[in-house]
Amino acid sequence: MTQARFSSAEGADPARRRELAGYALGFLGVVIFGGTIPFTKLAIHDLSPWFLALGRASVAACLATATLLVTRSPRPRREDIVPLLASGVLLVLGFPLFITMALEYVPAIHGAIVIGILPLATVVAAAIILRERPSPAFWFWAALGALAVVGYAVRKGGFTPHLHDMLLLAAVACASTGYTIAGRLSRHMRGWQVISWQLVFLFPVTLPVALFNAPADLSSVPLSAWTGFGYVSLFSMFLGFFAWNAGLAMGGVSRVSQVQLLQTFVSLAVAALLLGEPLDAETLLFASAVVVIVFLGRRARVGVTPPPPPCPPKRTGLSVGGNTP
Repeated sequence: MTQARFSSAEGADPARRRELAGYALGFLGVVIFGGTIPFTKLAIHDLSPWFLALGRASVAACLATATLLVTRSPRPRREDIVPLLASGVLLVLGFPLFITMALEYVPAIHGAIVIGILPLATVVAAAIILRERPSPAFWFWAALGALAVVGYAVRKGGFTPHLHDMLLLAAVACASTGYTIAGRLSRHMRGWQVISWQLVFLFPVTLPVALFNAPADLSSVPLSAWTGFGYVSLFSMFLGFFAWNAGLAMGGVSRVSQVQLLQTFVSLAVAALLLGEPLDAETLLFASAVVVIVFLGRRARVGVTPPPPPCPPKRTGLSVGGNTP
C-alpha cells in the first residue's frame, strides 16, 4: 500500500511541474503580448493598417525561415498542414489586421476592454475543438474573471459599442480559435516551430500585400512608428508565440488561457509608460483580484472527452480459424 501510494505521488510530481511550467511560459507570453496594443497604437498614425499588420508578419517570416534553417527543423507532417494553415490565417492574418484596423480609431484602453474576454473565448474554443470539458466551477471562475476585466475597463474607459468594437470582437474570435488549434499542434511540435511554419506558409501572401501598402518615403516615418512596428514584428508576431504555444501545450489550453486575463493590465501598464495613460491604485486593485480569480480557476477540474472507439472492421466472406480474409 505504501509503495503504491509513493509511486502515485512520484508520478503526479512530473505532471504538476509540467503544469506549473505551462503557467510560467503562458505568463511570459502574456507579458509579451501585453505590449501589442500600445505599440500598435504608437505606430498606427504613421503607417497603413495593412502594412503594419502584414508587414510585421513578413518580418517575422524572415526570422522564422532563418530559425528553421539553422535548427534544421523537420518539415511538418502531412496531416499538420491544414491545421497550421488554418491557425496561421487566424493568428498571422486575422487577429493583427482586425486589431490594427480597430486601433486606428479607438484608444489603446478601448482595445484592452474587448481583448479582456479573450481567455473566456479560448475556453469556449477549446471545449468545441479539443473536446475539453471544463467543470461548472471552472466556467464560473472564467466568466467571473472576464467580467472583472471588462467591468474595470468599462468603468475606466467609457465603453460604447460601435463598428470598431465588432472588429475587436472579430480579433478575439480569430485569436481564441487560432490559439486553440496552435495549442493542439504544440502537443507534438515545439511552440516556436508552430508559429515559424505558420509564418513561412503565409509569407507569399503577407509580403506582396505589405510591399504594396508600404510608405512611399520610408525616411518620413518617425522613429516612434518604426519602434512600434519593430516590437509587434519581433515580439508580438514571433517570440511571444514561442512561450505561449509551449505553455498551452504543457498546461492545457483551458487552464493556461486564463493567465491571459492579466493581459489587459499588462497593456495598461505599458500604455502608461509608453503613451502616458494613467495607472492608478484602482487598476492595481483590480489586477490583484484577477490574480486571485486565475488562481482559483486553475484549481477547478478540466476534463477531456475521450474520442469514440474505432469501429471494428466489417467481416466479409468466410472466416477460417477466427481470421478474417
